[in-house]
Amino acid sequence: MSKLNTTDERDDARGAEQDTRELSEAGAQLSTAPVEERPEREAGLPAMGVVGWIRWFWRQLTSMRVALILLFLLSLGAIPGSLVPQNSVDELKVLLFKNAHTTLTPIYEKLQLFDVYSSVWFSAIYILLFVSLIGCIVPRSLQFVGQLRSRPPHAPKRLTRLPAYTTWRTEAEPEQVREAALALLRKRRFRSHAVGDAVAAEKGYLREAGNLIFHVALIVMLVAFATGSLFKFQGGKLVTEGDGFSNTLTQYDDWKPGSLYDADSLVPFSFTLDDFVGTYEKTGPQRGTARTFEARVTYSEGAYGKDKKGVIKVNEPLVIDGTKIFLISHGYAPAVTVRDGKGKQVFKGAVPLLPRDANITSSGAIKVMDGYRDKNGKRDQLGFNAFFVPTFAGAGSGDMLSQFPGAENPVLALNALHGSLGVDSGLPQNVYQLDTDKLKPFKDADGNNLKQRLAPGETMQLPDGAGSITFDGVEEWASFQISEQPAAGWALGGAIAAIAGLAGSLFIQRRRVWVRAVRGADGVTVVEMAGLGRSESAKLPEELLGLAVALNDVAPTAPDPQPGPDPVPGQGPATESVAEPGPGPDVPAAATAEGAEK
Repeated sequence: MSKLNTTDERDDARGAEQDTRELSEAGAQLSTAPVEERPEREAGLPAMGVVGWIRWFWRQLTSMRVALILLFLLSLGAIPGSLVPQNSVDELKVLLFKNAHTTLTPIYEKLQLFDVYSSVWFSAIYILLFVSLIGCIVPRSLQFVGQLRSRPPHAPKRLTRLPAYTTWRTEAEPEQVREAALALLRKRRFRSHAVGDAVAAEKGYLREAGNLIFHVALIVMLVAFATGSLFKFQGGKLVTEGDGFSNTLTQYDDWKPGSLYDADSLVPFSFTLDDFVGTYEKTGPQRGTARTFEARVTYSEGAYGKDKKGVIKVNEPLVIDGTKIFLISHGYAPAVTVRDGKGKQVFKGAVPLLPRDANITSSGAIKVMDGYRDKNGKRDQLGFNAFFVPTFAGAGSGDMLSQFPGAENPVLALNALHGSLGVDSGLPQNVYQLDTDKLKPFKDADGNNLKQRLAPGETMQLPDGAGSITFDGVEEWASFQISEQPAAGWALGGAIAAIAGLAGSLFIQRRRVWVRAVRGADGVTVVEMAGLGRSESAKLPEELLGLAVALNDVAPTAPDPQPGPDPVPGQGPATESVAEPGPGPDVPAAATAEGAEK
């Protein structure tokens, strides 16, 4: 007896091992992830050579784990690019930061934190991520193509071991059941075929397709960003009402091209700022909040294009042959007229001033560099520190501030100086500030520095017949960003494709279904249905149940077999009786009846 038990246990173990192997084969290739071969290193084998280490490094670099780590490092590396001023964005802010943080500046410069996106370490992460994604996608794509060309595997021997399983008996023929199952699965968009006594079907290939689309989209985005950084350009121009701009390199106030951009490829166009319209809320808790910012322009495309009217709004740029013109800021430009001691006009125009707060309190400088002569006829230069408020609340002590951003009560405060402005040295200087090293202030009658507040139409007289400056009125200026960003459409398309692919890889489940129909020992067909998914999901049993219900309509459940009546002593056996299995071999029902008669 013990020997029989041992044999049975060995057979059960072999059967379990075979079932495990069949289930592994049935569930294989539900993922396109490359299988890493990890042979156990036996004692005495030589160490890996250079080629072996290169292969190991390549396997590590192209693994999904390393790709995620590099993507995380890339996101971390972008943080200082957002917190620390960048030379590629605003060199003036970088200079101010360096002057204010003398201790951190040397450290930041060594770490290239003022040029994060062009630094060596950021470029290294970027390139490694690019190579990692390509090395990961190529084998997965080839494997996925192979899976699309192959057929679902045959059914495991024991379907009862699968996570979703159902069975019933039917009087339909096995061939009829298999044909109905094949038609049903194809109708439900399963890729299916008959294999032996079963039908194998598979569905959910869009999951792996979405996964590959997501990774390909990442590569497209990386290429688009790299192309945009190398071949882009971005420039700024401040234009006062009535003035214009022509798209040539010398017209830009600031110019930031990509490293491979050719300035000769600038799109020819021009525009004139006809009017800037800015409206603000005048009452209520939101008083002073901007309601309308519009730059109304007249523009022409090409060297001899016809004039066209256009309106540039915030986040609504004017697009000319791929070049976008954005409205980014605005302010006020007081119009002044400067005359010398003989009454000759030496300067007339609107001077843009920089806003300092939300109510557009502005400051700047007015420089008269040429044409001015003092009372003795000697050439000289004039400079005025200007402070402007669009809505002045009235005279009082303290600083002069604006109470509303609209120009309802404009006042211009001036501080007059004369001497050398320093512009003849050839060194660049800030147009909104005066270099007072070689300037002397004018004095009033009391010996104090000459200062005066002017309303529109008022004039400030310089002492000793040195001339005058008149506040003529207020005009507005608008600052524009002109940029060309190639491959922006590819970056947008890559982002959309990445989101769609990620959604498909997360919400679509790849699964396999098998339907087996065989004739039982009693002649009744036994139908088995089972399903296997890539991951656990509550929808797989529900889907299998729906398929089973639909197939049951074609192959309905057979009635349970009814046992016949008990034999009466002295009579022959009942014709429809069924032999009950006993502990030993089955005994024919007729033999049992003959023994009872004897």
